[in-house]
Amino acid sequence: MRVELASGRDTIAGELVLPETSGPSPGVVIIHDVWGLSDVYRGVAKRLANAGFAALALDLYARGESPGTPADMPAVMRFMHALPDGRVLADIQAAIDFLRARPEVAGRRVGLTGFCMGGKYAFLAASHCRDLAAVVAWYGMLRAPSLDAQNPEHALDALARVRCPVLGLFGAEDALIPQSDVEELRRRASEWRAPIEIAVYPGAGHAFANESRPEAYREAAASDGWRRALELFAKHLVPR
Repeated sequence: MRVELASGRDTIAGELVLPETSGPSPGVVIIHDVWGLSDVYRGVAKRLANAGFAALALDLYARGESPGTPADMPAVMRFMHALPDGRVLADIQAAIDFLRARPEVAGRRVGLTGFCMGGKYAFLAASHCRDLAAVVAWYGMLRAPSLDAQNPEHALDALARVRCPVLGLFGAEDALIPQSDVEELRRRASEWRAPIEIAVYPGAGHAFANESRPEAYREAAASDGWRRALELFAKHLVPR
């Protein structure tokens, strides 16, 4: 069901999918890719609900933004990098707070997962947002093309202040995320002794878990990624 929630003075929205269980459940916030809240991420919400989580797929474009079309990828990239990180993180915090306050969650633990652009914000949220118990980032960009007032910090640097366990899932053939960045994160996480786990899938590129893109989808990598993601959420979100 579509829900509305407050983020500062704005009203934003998302799709809430609940598990078929009685009593409160832990929750997961879902952050979409640059193309917005599509059926792909409604499907992610259903998958998580089937696994026993109250899932909220956040609509970051509820204010009316549009990234454009794949026919003009340079414009799409400019749009993505013009999004103000501070505002997006405020929206994510509002979604976390909203989900925790729902009677179907009732203060239970909340996790977060994000894909592509949403993966970048999943990394940033793990370092900036309150009340997150675990984060899974799918092929999230670790560096912005440049730093400015809208994008003041690389996700790679923000993760030095990580607040919860993080799983980063990457494709070895990803043309948008250099493997040197992934290896840099692996090295830094070891030095920081941070709760950051990294999985890299040979033969997989960007968007390898997106079933709507047959040219990118890699079933084996996506299946293992979901296994790892659900194990992380079960470990850190489910009461014991």
